[in-house]
Formats: sequence, C-alpha cells, structure tokens
Amino acid sequence: MTDFPSKVTTETSSPNSQSSQQGGNSLQGLTANVTTMMDISFIRSIPAILMLAEIIAGLLQWALIASVPYTLVPELGWVMFVAVSFWILTCALFFVILFGTQQKLTAIPWSLTVMVYHISAAVLYLTAFLANAASVRYFNGTYLYGHMAASVFFAALATLAYGASAYFSYLEWKGDGGNAATNTVPT
Repeated sequence: MTDFPSKVTTETSSPNSQSSQQGGNSLQGLTANVTTMMDISFIRSIPAILMLAEIIAGLLQWALIASVPYTLVPELGWVMFVAVSFWILTCALFFVILFGTQQKLTAIPWSLTVMVYHISAAVLYLTAFLANAASVRYFNGTYLYGHMAASVFFAALATLAYGASAYFSYLEWKGDGGNAATNTVPT
C-alpha cells in the first residue's frame, strides 16, 4: 500500500500534446490535427478527381476569358458568371466533403444535394460552353483568338467533368436509399 502513490500518474494527456500546447512543436501538432480531420479516402476517389478537374478546368476557362476584353461580347458575361460561380461553389463543396463537414450537418440530405448541384452545374455549364463557343467568332483574326479557343476547350472539359460528376452523384444517391421507406422497414 505504501507503493501506491509512486506507481500512479495523474497525467490526463500525452506528453506530445502537452508540449505542443506549451509551444514546443506546435506546427507538428497542427498538421497532425488537420490530417486527422481530412478524409484521405475521398481524395483518392473518382468524385474527388472529377471535382479537381472541374476546379482546374473552370479556373483556366475564366482566367483565359478574363484576359480578353470580354465586356465587348455580351455572351461572355454569362460565361464568366457561370464559370466563376461554379468554380467558387465547387471549391467550397470540395473542402466541405474533404474535411467531413457534411457528417456534422446531418439535417441536410447530402447525397441529394450534391446530385442536384452537379446536375444543375452540368446544365448551366453546357449553356456557358455553347455561348463561349459561339463568341469565338468575334475574335477571329486577332491575337486573342487562341485565348478564346482554349477557353472553349476548358469549358468543354469542365462540362464533361460536371456531367460525369452528376452521373456518379446519381449513382451514390440511388445507392444511398433515395426512398425513405426502405430505410425504416425492419428486415
């Protein structure tokens, strides 16, 4: 019984977390916390690769259009609106899924929300792609023709990526039990 106080430790946390709280190696503790919050399996999935393709293609598209005097062609205003809006929304959605925020917001039907988002993005991006392709003729014969042709290519790439994402989102929604009655019936 006399050995009891010497055998007991009263530490409630590990020594590494204590030293990181005291300023020992706070960067290592921060990176450990960030990587534990990230869903690494999502990065390796097809939907994540498609979202990264959407982000890169959308960024290149609107950057190329922004480098020309797009205010002279009214159709390019719609193209810029669609490209920039969906670029921002796709970046936000990517980080929401990457950091698992959707698991904390359970009131939102995420599979349905993501499917509706990708379907609407595919449809609106298709209209933006067609408007972008039609507006290339205004720059024919100028040095800006190459910029516009490249923006049409990246718009087509983004449209295809959003269409593929819509398909995979549909498959996930369908496999997730879109009918609430199937989830409540005991087997």
